[in-house]
Amino acid sequence: MRHPKNCPVRQRLIGALVLVGALGFVATVTWAEAPAPPATISVEAPPVPLQPTAEDRAITRAVVQLLRRGHLSGHPLDDEIASRTLETFLKSLDAMKGYFYQADIDTFEAQKAEIDDKARDGDTTFAYDIFNVLIQRVDERLKVIDEMLAQQPDFNIEEEIIRDPDALTWPVNAAEARERWRKRIKYDLLVLKAEGKVGEEARAKLTKRYHGFAKRLRQTDADELLEMYLTALTTSYDPHTSYMSKETLENFQILMRLNLEGIGAALQSSDGETTVSKVIPGGAADKDGRLKPEDRIIGVGQGENGEIVDVVERKLSDVVELVRGKAGTIVRLQVIPAGQTVPVVYDLTRAQIELKDSEARAEVVDLPAANGRPLRVGVIDLPSFYMDMDAAQQRRTDYKSTTRDVQKILDGFKQQHVDAVIMDLRRNGGGSLTEAISLTGLFIDQGPVVQVKGADGEVLQHDDTERGMAWDGPLVVLTSKGSASASEIFAGAIQDYGRGLVVGDHSTHGKGTVQTLRDLGRELFFGPNAPTLGALKITMQKFYRPNGESTQKRGVVADIELPSLTDHLPIGEADLDYAMDFDRVPAAPFRKVNLVDQTMVNSLRDLSKQRIAQSSEFQKEEQNISKYEERKNRKTLTLKEDKFLAERAELDAEKEEEKKLDEENGGATRPVVDPKDYHLKEAMAITADYLRLVRVVQAN
Repeated sequence: MRHPKNCPVRQRLIGALVLVGALGFVATVTWAEAPAPPATISVEAPPVPLQPTAEDRAITRAVVQLLRRGHLSGHPLDDEIASRTLETFLKSLDAMKGYFYQADIDTFEAQKAEIDDKARDGDTTFAYDIFNVLIQRVDERLKVIDEMLAQQPDFNIEEEIIRDPDALTWPVNAAEARERWRKRIKYDLLVLKAEGKVGEEARAKLTKRYHGFAKRLRQTDADELLEMYLTALTTSYDPHTSYMSKETLENFQILMRLNLEGIGAALQSSDGETTVSKVIPGGAADKDGRLKPEDRIIGVGQGENGEIVDVVERKLSDVVELVRGKAGTIVRLQVIPAGQTVPVVYDLTRAQIELKDSEARAEVVDLPAANGRPLRVGVIDLPSFYMDMDAAQQRRTDYKSTTRDVQKILDGFKQQHVDAVIMDLRRNGGGSLTEAISLTGLFIDQGPVVQVKGADGEVLQHDDTERGMAWDGPLVVLTSKGSASASEIFAGAIQDYGRGLVVGDHSTHGKGTVQTLRDLGRELFFGPNAPTLGALKITMQKFYRPNGESTQKRGVVADIELPSLTDHLPIGEADLDYAMDFDRVPAAPFRKVNLVDQTMVNSLRDLSKQRIAQSSEFQKEEQNISKYEERKNRKTLTLKEDKFLAERAELDAEKEEEKKLDEENGGATRPVVDPKDYHLKEAMAITADYLRLVRVVQAN
């Protein structure tokens, strides 16, 4: 159970950036006297504005108009959307129902029918009303928290805390809220105790955590609040329609073009402290050599002599903004190095940085010889389908592109006499639809790659029109439940054509919708000088495989399934609120390649099952799955110390998988072929079997 660290929706994109900002988006007996905790941290900070601006009103009206005209569902802005909006907004503010009272919720509910009407008028004052009540309730809870942290809980009592937010009700009075926080604090103390933090150290950490949250909440600005509220509205249509503020839009564009200017360090926020989580290879900080992971940044100054601004307890997005800057300029960081207490100042010259974490990388692996002939497999790690949209629109010939990068890799594979290719899409959450189509074209001759259907019901076909293939040999596509959107277009087309094998989790994510980015400044003000007002990412189409099936909620089912805990986690499209439904359109005419047939798949599946049965890694994975299945329906956690610590000492399948996913998402520093990656190891064994079967067929 995690306490919220920062609310704004846009931080999901800042977190994904991996440059100068990487953070997580948060959700979140008898007492005996004990020594008082350290003095509480001040929560004094400028409050959020008391009312929306004229710009907010214009943006809201534009968003509503675009939803009405363009959203695929055709759902009207009505009381149902209003009800969804309120529920989603409240979840984003108080997921664990620890701040608002039931009376607050009743007051909000009484006004929810007006949300749709006010949105049409551009009126978002309701968001400010709710947010200001939240600030009041947070301040009230801090007093209770400080009192409880001054006491010592009894960890020998048999009691439990509810872990499932949906099973919680809002507290009806101060006593009920106090009891809920008593258990939450007790749980947090047990977690820290399991990590070796007890007594004064643990209480100080929780004091800083809860007061830091309150302070950062007060630092929420108008853009952030508008983004939270409008995204609660837009995601009430489907989970992928969202409003991007100016800053979020900039971060999104950086992700797509894979470069920006800065120091080359990934930052994260932990209990109000800005720490370095990673130094990007080849960036300014890496070349300088002084800044290290786990260093704490407490101040930022501009230029050689600029005043160093204190950034302790500042929002991570604000710190990121201070650290970023034009290439060639100087930023001075006041840093407390990891394991030390005395601050030092590092002056770094910003530089152009390429985000290598998301671009295609490759490695060639030699597998054991078969019948005297060695097997060479080329592995391509593709974390996203990227394209520098601005450069492409300017018709520049050197713009950054997934297809261009993979083409170069395939050319290199040919020179190295590679026998087969594995395309690793396990951590690929999608990206550019254009790139998904053109990349597929590297592996098929000609024909339809994807079909799309809009709100008018018309089905359009997108083909690979270029003759020839960059790679016509055996192909294996490695997927997971995290492979989404553009990844599913690619994997689905490869499977439909019989062009290659799909190996991995039972199915991919199941995102079968297409989003378009609508610049709100250009929507409202025509011409080149339109102001930057953010953008609406809106679902306007569904995509369909060449065989006519949508991937929506179903994904692409693997030809050969590998046991994986991610298959059992609630991280697919079908697990999201208001996800659109699966459907079909007529199949497009295309000519199958038939490099894969069902007889071959059955043989490969049997060989894989035999290896998996003998694999200690997969046996452990199966145990993790069993443990997870046993626990996932539990809605409570024990607060009795011996039981709690015993459960923590057991193999925690969810934490193990989280650790594994963190390692997989290590970006450019993570090897393309990791010896510890037993899923990839099995995929290579399947590839070797596939090659042998193909050669047998070719010989006959």
